[in-house]
Amino acid sequence: MSYKIVFFDVDGTLTHHENGTISSKTREIVKSLKHKGLKIVAATGRPLSLCEEIRELGIDTLITANGAFTVHDEKVIHKLSMDKDVAREVFEYAASQNHGLSFYTKELSMNGVKDDNILKALKETLSLSDYPQINERIYDEDIYLMCLYANEETAEQYAQRFPHLLFKRWHPFIVSVLQEEITKSVAILKVLDYFNIHQSEAIAFGDGENDIDMIELAGLGIAMGNGSNKLKSAADFVTKKSGEDGIEFALKKFKVL
Repeated sequence: MSYKIVFFDVDGTLTHHENGTISSKTREIVKSLKHKGLKIVAATGRPLSLCEEIRELGIDTLITANGAFTVHDEKVIHKLSMDKDVAREVFEYAASQNHGLSFYTKELSMNGVKDDNILKALKETLSLSDYPQINERIYDEDIYLMCLYANEETAEQYAQRFPHLLFKRWHPFIVSVLQEEITKSVAILKVLDYFNIHQSEAIAFGDGENDIDMIELAGLGIAMGNGSNKLKSAADFVTKKSGEDGIEFALKKFKVL
């Protein structure tokens, strides 16, 4: 198969699964793929404002907010934003219950609730070592993704309180709060259409459960060795961990490099 495009999850895939750095080897791989004429896309849960390091790799197509906001250079390819009244309703309920919420506009902000489990989740998913800024009127802006930091009991409380919304867990302590389905795969289809590339000509790398639909969609879906078991069972191939040059190992195995 001649592949034309590669989609990379960021945290735990392009970055080292333990320390969050991007290795010189990974930087060289991105350059090599581009030199061969392949399109390179980052597909991340991060907001756009936390993607500068990715842009510096030479990646100019970015699927952000788990698929809700996608750009190529400065052109918006795809976006879905929440109804402002709905966002305010969830915002105010979370404040009354002292539950943590994060909001993905082009930037990232939170509602000010702090908890060790929240900080741990921010580190694991976005490589953040501190809480993002607080925006007390975030519901007045275009929110592409809202995330609730919650265990199963709390998530069920919200599902009953807001039956018109979707609550989709993608991390042991993070649930996406959605008005309609938002996935990386929906955004990937928009990108493929934009570049006129068939999904069979795509490779996708990921490590989290929010990457499952992405690697199932691609012609070749690759799970990192540090990925979840559920993701690995959905993948065409399980490579080494991101900190063990798993991207290079897989690309060489399938003769892409």
